[in-house]
Order: sequence, then structure tokens, then C-alpha cells
Amino acid sequence: MSDGEKLIPINIEDEMKSAYIDYSMSVIVSRALPDVRDGLKPVHRRVLYGMYELGVLSNRAHKKSARIVGEVLGKYHPHGDTSVYDAMVRMAQEWSLRYLLVDGQGNFGSVDGDSPAAMRYTEARMKKISEEIMADIDKETVDFQLNFDDTLYEPKVMPTKVPTLLINGASGIAVGMATNMAPHNLTEVINGTLAYIENEDIEIDELMNHIKAPDFPTGGVIYGYEGVREAFKTGRGRIVMRAKVGFEEVDGRESIIVTEIPYQVNKADMIKKTADLVNDKKIEGIANIRDESDRNGMRIVYILKRDAVPNVVLNTLYKYTQLQSSFSVNNIALVKGRPQMLNLKELIHYFVEHRHEVVIRRAQYELRKAEERAHILEGLIIASDNIDEVIALIRSSKNTDEAREKLMERFKLSEIQSKAIVEMRLRQLTGLEQDKLRAEYEEIMKLIDHLKALLASKEMRMDLIKEELAEIREKYGDERRSIIEYSGGDVSIEDLIADENVVITISHAGYIKRTPLTEYKTQNRGGVGQKSAGTRDQDFLEHMYVATNHQYMMFFTQKGKCFWMRVYEIPEGSKTAKGRAIQNLVNIESDDKVKAFICTQDLKDKDYINSHNLVMVTKKGQVKKTSLEKYSKPRVNGVAAITIKEGDELLAAKLTNGESQIILAVKSGKLVRFEETKTRPMGRTASGVRGITLKDDTDEVIGMVTVNDMSSEILVVAENGYGKRSSLDEYRITNRGGKGVKTLNITEKTGKLISINDVTDADDLMIINKSGLTIRMAVEDLRVMGRATQGVKLINIKGNDSIAAVTKVMKDDVVEPAVDEDGNIIVDETIERVKPVLEVLEDDGASDDDDDADEEIEDEELEEDDSDEEESEE
Repeated sequence: MSDGEKLIPINIEDEMKSAYIDYSMSVIVSRALPDVRDGLKPVHRRVLYGMYELGVLSNRAHKKSARIVGEVLGKYHPHGDTSVYDAMVRMAQEWSLRYLLVDGQGNFGSVDGDSPAAMRYTEARMKKISEEIMADIDKETVDFQLNFDDTLYEPKVMPTKVPTLLINGASGIAVGMATNMAPHNLTEVINGTLAYIENEDIEIDELMNHIKAPDFPTGGVIYGYEGVREAFKTGRGRIVMRAKVGFEEVDGRESIIVTEIPYQVNKADMIKKTADLVNDKKIEGIANIRDESDRNGMRIVYILKRDAVPNVVLNTLYKYTQLQSSFSVNNIALVKGRPQMLNLKELIHYFVEHRHEVVIRRAQYELRKAEERAHILEGLIIASDNIDEVIALIRSSKNTDEAREKLMERFKLSEIQSKAIVEMRLRQLTGLEQDKLRAEYEEIMKLIDHLKALLASKEMRMDLIKEELAEIREKYGDERRSIIEYSGGDVSIEDLIADENVVITISHAGYIKRTPLTEYKTQNRGGVGQKSAGTRDQDFLEHMYVATNHQYMMFFTQKGKCFWMRVYEIPEGSKTAKGRAIQNLVNIESDDKVKAFICTQDLKDKDYINSHNLVMVTKKGQVKKTSLEKYSKPRVNGVAAITIKEGDELLAAKLTNGESQIILAVKSGKLVRFEETKTRPMGRTASGVRGITLKDDTDEVIGMVTVNDMSSEILVVAENGYGKRSSLDEYRITNRGGKGVKTLNITEKTGKLISINDVTDADDLMIINKSGLTIRMAVEDLRVMGRATQGVKLINIKGNDSIAAVTKVMKDDVVEPAVDEDGNIIVDETIERVKPVLEVLEDDGASDDDDDADEEIEDEELEEDDSDEEESEE
């Protein structure tokens, strides 16, 4: 260590703290955060001031970018040249800034993320609006500070007439904090500012009548308003943005056309990532993606596959790609040198406060200059009134100083006035010039009075601010680019799935799948059916239900448990697919089986679940009614739906509205009809009460119908293909628990009763037999018959086959004709209904007239003794 030097020990922790705090404060205050008054960060302010100093105004020629960057770098901004050039480039990109501050010439990059050309190739000048930001900067309206080497002065803030922070936003990452402010529409912002000046106590909700939402330079759609409201009120919020899309037919295919994308999204990256998702099968339904953007505007074309549903594909794109992205508002700006979170009203308040100060300082400067000029003019007028004496006095003086002193003494003038007289030109001695002096003096005295009045009245100053703002709005205001979709929200999974009708099939072995209903064609009565679901050995289709994708499904097992699922969660399969085992979808026991299935609407809707009941029936004839509300919160492992007694199992469950009628049918061909109110509501674990008395031990309930519409008819089908449609009035209402009345004349030819449904002419019927064949027919083709008849043959049964399940489906009116290679329509005899309805079938078909018409069967007396009614409830 050399002489005179000494070591000072410092605690490294303290040194690190102070050094890091100094660094972070430097980043916060003089790099990353914008000033609330002019909305600019130091680098932007310096670029604009450098251009102003160089004289590259909007009405001058462009200057080389390198020249501007050099000016800024050498005089004001002691950082890398790229930081300055990048900031200047961004101020010239129409997809980055809502209102451009720099007019660039050359390659300034693209929305695809292409880099701008090097600064030696590009040129730039100011935009007209930038001159408004620096208007009156030379009138002492703002404070100046020394630059980095204390040789020059630069402005601390711009005296802007434009609310730059609101119209262009800002983003920056400091140390320990960041800012992300959205751009807005100039017209709206100025309208809001004017409203604030009119009434400083205005609420944010009222300001939002003027400033609707952010307005992004790339346009697009603001999806949902909650985030906007939150951001305006608190300074923080998440704004969901979507691309602007339309649907067109391109090359004979349905296509999604994107014309505007969300703010700050790189178009090329977005298209590449979308293509990757399509290749990875994450997004279905897109055949090709083309970028057809050109100088006329953006145009991205998603060409869809023939079977794709455009809205579903679009919603999938919204979910998985940047066609939907979000802008997280975080309004942090420097207020009096300190970072602060600001809401909409505060942002406007600080701008108006700054503008007010600028107006005061400008008026003071102009008043001072006007008074100085008036003072000189007073001296010149005195001199012109006594011109001969003045000339003589000057001529008799040895030098200028003596002349000044003599003038001051003779005419009681100040030094400034006498100096102006001595320097006066001879041409000012003409009469015309003397008149001009007097006119100028009068004008300047009026200006002085005006400026004094302005400085004395805040109201006048505010009126002036309003006038200047209205002028800016007139010059630079434009229409909104971003559309606001107030009703928007997060994309739910339902938006990605079309709410189509589907057929759910469950096989005897417990395999399930859903298939679009459109895959099934309508056939005539007596057809042999078409190949439907493929089944495994020894398996056959047992249940078939029709639902829509968005509905909720409740599975009831034969052991009395209830499981819950959404229809779209059931795996989709074609008509010939085998499906998936239910055990893989819900946690049912290996020896249990799904027996009943109910579609419900929203289980979170209190009114809906409290106004509906579930009615269940077991094979042994037990009936139970429970409010749907008890089943609205199923668990992963299911909930107990009904307590099943030994030797019994759950057969069916139906949804009722509290005023329905219940019809139960048994294998032996009997049926009982009673009011729902005859069974009182029970708890979830109760075992129910007797619904129908069985004929013997081999008899069992085959189905339940709940009737709401009294115009419905009852359709019953026996296992050998015979069926019959009867009026509901044929079956009288009785008490529950009886033996019932005959519904179909059961013979060896018909086989046992297999199914019961309530139908109308608007329904179609789908019959499935154990070999997997299906037939679909219109219910209107079956005429209404008496209660005790044998019915007609609905489907030809081959060999030992028999019917497995019968279900009704909605009529599918639109049947697309098949076309051959020559474009001729192929007539499908299974679709075209040309035969007379209910023609007499061959002998083994046994028509209604043949065997049964004259057969009179008396109703058996219904046992109405409720003494053997069994009730057990836990």
C-alpha cells in the first residue's frame, strides 16, 4: 500500500444492499418506467428531443437513422446504439404503437417478427403528433436537466398536449416491478379527459361511458368486459383478446379467415405453432393453413376438412393457439419520481395536472416576453415622437455609451430602452413605421391583459386546456380498431364441442360409445335393418339412448349406485365401432352393470334440480321417488341411489317434474298406470315402495314410462319383433301396486314383452336386435290399435335372433340423397317410403285383422289392496 492510503473495512452485506438499491432505483426511475405526465420513458423522450434538435420535423426531409441515433447517443443517452435504434424503430411500427411518433422510411420490420434493416439503411423523421408532444418546449414550460457529461441540457418531461400514456400505453420490466399499459383510442381518451375537467368528482363508471376499453393497434376483438372494468378501476386486470375472423368458402371448402390478430402476437410464429398442433392431431378439422397477407392487409386462411364444424374448429383454435391471447394490464408509472399503481381516473388526473402546470408556465413566459417587448416599444414610441432631438443628441455624443446615457437622462428611459433607440434603423423613422409601432404596442397591451387574466383565473386556464384538447381530437382522432364483445368470457370446454344429437349405445357386456345421430338412416317397417355396432363374441347391444353433447348424464347401476358424466366425455365411435368399457370411464364394480341413464340440464341450477325428481323402478316392481337435488353432487366413486334388496336389481330411472304419470310394464304383458304423487319423496338410500305386483317368480318389470304429455301414445314391443301403438286412454289410471291390465296379447309367436315407450308421430323408432342389426322407422307408419291386440311385425327376425332394445329418436327430416359417379341420385328403397302404410305382411307376420281384431279380452280386476305395500327407508 502506498503512503497516505488506508483501507476502510466495509460490511459486504451493506455494500451489496446499497449498490443493488442504487442500481434498481436507476432502472426504475431512468430506464424502464414511463412518466405519468408525458407517458414516455427516458429513451423515447431523448429520441424525440434529439430529432427536434436536429430539425427532422414532420414537414422536413427524412434523415438517415444512423444520424439520429448518433445525435441521441452522443448528447443524451449513454447506452448502446441498439437500445436507441430499437426504441426509435418501435415508434415507427404501426402494429406496435396505436399512434405513431416516428415516420420511418425503409424496412422497419414486420408483424411476422422480421428484423428492421440496419440503421445505415433506414431514414426517419417526426410524425406531426410528436410535434404536439413537444409543443412550447422552448417556452420554459418544463424543467431541464444536465445530460450525462454536464455539457448540455435535456428536458425532464415533455410539455405534451396529447395524453400519450393512455393512447399508446407502455411496457417495461424494472427491478422488482414491471409495467404493462394498454393503448386506447385518442378520441375516447380526450372525451373522457374533457368529462373529467368538467367534473373532477366524476366516477370511473361515468368515465367508462367515454373511454370504452383499450384500443389495440392490430384491432381484433376484446372478448369479455370484466377484465377491462377491473383494469380501469384498479389499474390491474386481464383483458382477453381474440382475432377478428369470418367464414368463407375457398376452393369449395369451408374456411376460417383471420383478418386481424391480437396485439403483440407474432403472426408467423402463431401460424407455425398452429400447423404443429394440427400435425400432432391436437387440433382436428384443419386441412391446410395459408398466409395470404399482402400490402392490402392481413389474411390468414384456415381451410377446413369436409366434415369439420367451423365454429368448433374456431373455438379449438381460440383455446390452443394465439388467436386468443390475453393482455395483463399493470398500470405502474412514475408519479413525482416514484412508481405508483394508477387507475383510469388517476391517469387522467395527472395528465390534466401536468397540462395545467404547462399552461401556467407558458402564460408566465409569454407574459414576461410581452412585457419586455412593451417596455422596448414604449421607448421607441417616445423616441419617434422626439426624433429630431434624439438624432441631435446621438450626433453630439462621442460614442454609443455616452449616447445611451444622455438618452436615459433626457427622456427618463431605462438602459434597455435607450439601447433599442440607439440601435434603431433609419427606416423606422418613416411615418408608416411609426404607426406600426403604435399598433404593435396596442396589440401587446391587449395580450398582456389577457395573459394576466389567464394567470388569475383557473377557469380560463381549464377552458384553454379543453380547447387545445378538442383541437388535438379534431386533428388526430380516429375510429376504434378493436371491437368490444361484452358478453365474452373464458372458453369453456363446451365451446369446443358442437352440441349435436348423438346416439349412445351400451352393450350387454358394458361397452359404451357415442355416435352422431346422422349416421343412422330412416327405413320402412318390415325392413331387415342395416349393420350397426360391431360387438365382441357372445355380446350384444342392450341399451340405446339419444342425447346431445352438452347434456349431463347420470348412470344408474343395477346395484343401485349413481355416477355422473358429461356426454362429450363418452368416447366417440363410428356406427360399427365396439366402444369402450364403462368400467374404464366410471368406477363401477366388476360385477355391477349400468342399467339406467338420464340426461339432465345444468346440475348447478337450483331451480331446475329442486323442481325435478328421479323415479326408479327395480325388476321386482319396487318404485322410489327422490328429488334430483339429492343427486346433484356425485362423487368419483359414485353415490348410493337406492337400496336394492337381495335378488332384485335396478331396472330403470326417469326424470319427472312432480306432476307426471308413471307406467310400469312387465314381461308377461301387463301394465299399471298411476300418478307420480302416489309415491312420496324419499331419501337417497331408501328402497322404495311396491309399484306393480308380478304374475309369478319368473315375471319381471321390463320398463317404465313417465308421461307428461297426455297426447302421447304407448308403444310396446315383444321380443320376436311384434309391436303395437295404443292410445294412452286405453290404460286407466289406478293405484300403484296392482297387477295391471293387459297391454299386448302375449303368445309364443310374439314372445315376451321386451320394451315400452311413450311416442308421438314426431318420433322415429330405433330397434336393435341381439345380433347387432338395427332398423329405424317412423312411428307415424304404425296406426293406433286397441289395448289387447297382438300388434304387427316391426322387424323380420332371422333364425334364433331376438330384439335386444327399442328406443325412440327424434325424426330426422333431412335425408341426404346418395349420388353415383355420374351425379344421378341413387334411390335407396330403405329410405323411400312408397308402400302403403301397414300393408298385410306374409302369413307369419300376423296382421292386426287376422288373429286379434275380434278377440275380446276383459280387463282383469286390478288389485288395489295396499296392505302388502312394503316400505323401507333408511
